[in-house]
Amino acid sequence: MKKLRLAIIGQGRSGRNIHGRFMKDEANIWFDVVAVVDPIDERRERAKGEYPGCEVFSDYKELFGRTDIDLVTNASYSDDHYSVTKDLLQHGFNVVVEKPFARTYYECNDLINIAKENNVTLAVFQQTFFAPHYLKAVEVIHSGIIGEVKQASIRYNGLSRRWDWQTLQHRVAGSLYNTGPHPVGMALGFLDLSDDARVEYTKLCSTGLTAGDADDYAKLILTAPGKPVVDLEISSMDAFNDYNVKLQGTLGTYKANTAKYEMKYIVPGENPERQPVADAISDDEGMPTFCKEELITHTEEGDFTGSAFNEAVRAFYEMMYKNLTEGTPLTVTPEMAAKIIQVIETAHAENPLPKQF
Repeated sequence: MKKLRLAIIGQGRSGRNIHGRFMKDEANIWFDVVAVVDPIDERRERAKGEYPGCEVFSDYKELFGRTDIDLVTNASYSDDHYSVTKDLLQHGFNVVVEKPFARTYYECNDLINIAKENNVTLAVFQQTFFAPHYLKAVEVIHSGIIGEVKQASIRYNGLSRRWDWQTLQHRVAGSLYNTGPHPVGMALGFLDLSDDARVEYTKLCSTGLTAGDADDYAKLILTAPGKPVVDLEISSMDAFNDYNVKLQGTLGTYKANTAKYEMKYIVPGENPERQPVADAISDDEGMPTFCKEELITHTEEGDFTGSAFNEAVRAFYEMMYKNLTEGTPLTVTPEMAAKIIQVIETAHAENPLPKQF
């Protein structure tokens, strides 16, 4: 199998610790890193040792004119995603851009159109669509094992503080732009990416736990006809969060974090039918009582193999390789990522926060 030649823009947390780490892993059988771009001298020098044989540059425009690069991963600052990706596409490069895709739905669609006009591939690194904990939840929803799912709750919570550039609005940062593309993508996935999905409620605020002026708390409620209500929360104030996804169905409940899941449910026909009683209920001695019973229930639990930062990354880059070498359609499309930004943009429009920096 011939490996494709990859350039990575940025050697920060995503560029080095996610994309770069995978490229150095034995699971990567598809790409060789041949170029690294970063404005910081120390990062460029480090890259020479971490990706043997790669060239290093301080400006991504130094890649222009090259025809030997099959794919560029754009892991620049979030506020540069749109402009840098646009430049790369117009110069004939296939591009993977980190999340968030862009600041606005308009910018997303502009990039999609530019990619089509230049006959190049554009993809957005929304790898959570390949994450084991997400795929299992989708499987449970469609299996019917817990009945018809009425509510899906998504929690990306913790008790933590930040003071880096991801706390600044002018960097297209904050919890919803930074972390949010993952749970918002999951939410839309639970709604089967319906074109009729609606954002029913949004609330953003800066709690003071972060040092910047961007949001570190977000609450969104999404719906679609015939689909569960999706309750999404991202919070830096929750010290007692014990799940990432919870599904409430007519026959039971599914709960999971990124490492394991558990489920408790009933099977139709195993418990006697009950009819509503209009009069007072009494026990065998005639004393008033509350209706209660011991339901016959079933439980299931298991561990996930892999996570959004290894197995999902592998699956994403396998998708990219097959697209570039065989023409296989992308299963995570830029149109899907644009819908995510549309939701995020709506939440920000409804909750403008004062800019301080």
